[in-house]
Amino acid sequence: MNSKVENYLTSKKDSTNAELAKKFGELEDFYSKKLWHQLTVALQKLVKESALQTGTELLDLYNNVVSELENKINPLSLMEIVAEVSTQYKDPNEALTFVEKTAPKVKDHKEAKVLCNVVNAGILLHRIKDQQKTKKMLEETEKMLDEIDGVASVHGKFYLLASDLYCQSGAHADFYRASLRYLGCIDLNTLDGPTQQKHAFYLGLAALLGEGVYNFGELLAHPILESLKGTSQEWLIELLYVYNGGNIQKFESMKPQWSTQPDLLARENKMREKIRLLCLMEMTFKRNARDRQLTFAEIAEETGLPEGQVEVMVMKALSLGLVKGTIDQVDQKVNITWVQPRVLDKKQIASMMNRLGDWCKDVNEMQKMLEDKATSILTL
Repeated sequence: MNSKVENYLTSKKDSTNAELAKKFGELEDFYSKKLWHQLTVALQKLVKESALQTGTELLDLYNNVVSELENKINPLSLMEIVAEVSTQYKDPNEALTFVEKTAPKVKDHKEAKVLCNVVNAGILLHRIKDQQKTKKMLEETEKMLDEIDGVASVHGKFYLLASDLYCQSGAHADFYRASLRYLGCIDLNTLDGPTQQKHAFYLGLAALLGEGVYNFGELLAHPILESLKGTSQEWLIELLYVYNGGNIQKFESMKPQWSTQPDLLARENKMREKIRLLCLMEMTFKRNARDRQLTFAEIAEETGLPEGQVEVMVMKALSLGLVKGTIDQVDQKVNITWVQPRVLDKKQIASMMNRLGDWCKDVNEMQKMLEDKATSILTL
């Protein structure tokens, strides 16, 4: 047994408050019985205790206990403990050096290696404020992450940090994708109400402002939006549904609400451009597959654009891959053959069910016609 560890645990057990004394007593008991797993779990809980977040308490715990037992602790658990301890360094460069010293000790464990990079990147982003180095490190780490089977705890930590980076740099589309992935890696119940509201609000803004984000269905189906109900930001949920349905008139009527958000107001023209493209997609989606010839006049009426600008908008939709088809400039018509697949909301699914019902009816009528005409066809 290590006398350094024993002396530290004994002194802490005798000098701290009753609650902490009990926890250090458990550590001492696990250590004396060589119950390394139980000791590791207890250490992971202990480093999160608020009473140890002041001064150098975590550093003392690491230097006197953890550093002496590193070969007994699971590499991933070790990195989780190191991540907590690193926050007690006032100098971010010292924190970075501390974490980097642990890297060789966990290099053979994929998840621990990823977490080590994520912790380093977090220090670079939040404390040193170096976005370029953070981005480079996350790009390298993502390749390592792809080698891990299934969804591990490090996936959530990685995507949370990635979303923080994109939020700071104003990359709305990247933030939207990273945040959705983060929420897909965690149990939503582990986040408190205010945190859920923050994620939901930022996600909603990113969906509206993100370049290339034309699919709102996944976000609309996510329970995170429930956190905005009953708050002053509930209007954002309605606005997302308005966008998803390409409802220009409703968008304009909601301007008193969304214009209170500076980011949205500053990009008003971009927002109108996006909802018009979504309007075109929705117009096509609602049509029967055999009736997807739209006139410039119809498109202009639905999107609120002058007829002279319709062609340019349709060309943009074609170039973005939102729809496929051809433009007839002479007859002022657009023939659309395909619409980009999207995650549908309940109303859109109901519309699709109605069209499927019509299709089944057409198939049955064709079957009856063939049965009626079968004799004359077979005798030809």
